[in-house]
Amino acid sequence: MCRKILVVDDEREIGELVRDYLEAAEYQVILAFDGQEGFWCWKNHRPDMAILDIMLPKIDGMEICRRIRMESNIPILMLSAKKSEEDKIVGLDLGADDYITKPFSPKELVARVNAHFRRVSQMAEEGSKEKLGDQLVFKDLVIDFKGHSLKVRGEDVPLSAKEFEVLKFFVLNANKVLTREEIYDYVWGYQEYGDINTVAVHIRRLREKMEEDPSRPMYIQTIWGVGYKFVGEKL
Repeated sequence: MCRKILVVDDEREIGELVRDYLEAAEYQVILAFDGQEGFWCWKNHRPDMAILDIMLPKIDGMEICRRIRMESNIPILMLSAKKSEEDKIVGLDLGADDYITKPFSPKELVARVNAHFRRVSQMAEEGSKEKLGDQLVFKDLVIDFKGHSLKVRGEDVPLSAKEFEVLKFFVLNANKVLTREEIYDYVWGYQEYGDINTVAVHIRRLREKMEEDPSRPMYIQTIWGVGYKFVGEKL
């Protein structure tokens, strides 16, 4: 089945170039040139991925990302002419899965898109094998692999697709130290173009959602100079 990708960019030449490269890679592309049209396309076409420029007329890309993430865990890739780390972190905080700075290579963009879909497929295959069962319980956490959901102290906690994948990798390797590179390779599935700092942003978000005191985490602990470790015993 041909996957649908929503591309929203107010620079028509860039949007059409991205469309042409993605269609050459056998994706179906829905193209919009402002935020209002882009969000309408999301609501009516329900694509499998969204590629959003940040600086858009009518509704900016960050707001579209936030609205999509309230309803869906599809991969979201942000495009921006800005290079500051703060802009990148804001996008990731809103639930974006990846970030690419203009100008960029269209081949790089396609490589990232392929990698995201490859990881989605791999995660689905792992889930269908049910090696872990449907759920794992760690003290006050209930992790539902079939439903891709998390309960913390009895309350449903929404996670983006990438946040859930990071958490799953941790519990698959409970009480083992994992480097940022290992986490990045498992969750994002490529090394050449990626930014390893993305791992730290997702771990911070997980701590804010899971830990009673994120500044003194009980579950996801930092092992200075090495990486991170998920500490917990299955019930």
